[in-house]
Amino acid sequence: MNLAAFLSLMDEDLRPQNSKIHLASWNGTEDPLDVYRAGRFEEWQAWQSKQNFGRESVVSLIRMPGKDRWLYAGSFVVAGCRWDPAEEMYKYALERRAKCTEFAGQLVVTFSRPGRQSYLNMESWASTIMVAEILPQRLSTGPFPGFKDVNISKVELDRIVEQHSESWHAALSSVAGVYLITETITDKLYVGSATGAGGIWQRWTEYSRTGHGGNIRLRDLVANGDKAKVAALRFSVLEIAAIETSVEQILKRESHWKNILRSRSCGLNAN
Repeated sequence: MNLAAFLSLMDEDLRPQNSKIHLASWNGTEDPLDVYRAGRFEEWQAWQSKQNFGRESVVSLIRMPGKDRWLYAGSFVVAGCRWDPAEEMYKYALERRAKCTEFAGQLVVTFSRPGRQSYLNMESWASTIMVAEILPQRLSTGPFPGFKDVNISKVELDRIVEQHSESWHAALSSVAGVYLITETITDKLYVGSATGAGGIWQRWTEYSRTGHGGNIRLRDLVANGDKAKVAALRFSVLEIAAIETSVEQILKRESHWKNILRSRSCGLNAN
């Protein structure tokens, strides 16, 4: 079944000929999938550099990992548009189509994007956007997945810290260890460590708050206003240790990983 037919079962008033498809993907600063997980997608989508939503409705799809996979983020009525001179952008008033919200964040479709276009007339492509699967639950950051599976963006980290997620706090504050930060635009790596009270949670909270955690080369990114590279940071755990482990032992393991990953010569470690 194609997406247009699927949506028409929920809301017969949503007509392809009066709708725009918004293909939301990396904009040079943020990944909209991370923005969606953080609960900011509707506000993010409302700001446009041009009057891109010149129809009655907008059907929003967010690029997912994998070939031609998109997450259905919802359908919206265009209730207005104004120019904001301060931001030098258009701000759309987008209201959710209530009948089409049930599968937002769960419905995955397949669609081969035509070039770099992000705003398509729905009737021209309706028959090629096919329903692929319905996820068991709405996409979100979710509970702590286990240390081996941690791989979160800066946006996800900010949300976890802001909401003081119980499962993430309990896990990360209970261990010391060595972690990895990947700046995904250039693929440069930073190896860091956390010791003492609060463990990795305390250390990562500093990254969420400042964007650099006091690290020299990461601090340079923030000082230079390189928001895209800060937003592109991803956090993972290389190894954990008991919270009582000595600083000397943790630093020895940190140095080991710096050597293995060459994060001094080719990455973001200054020492």
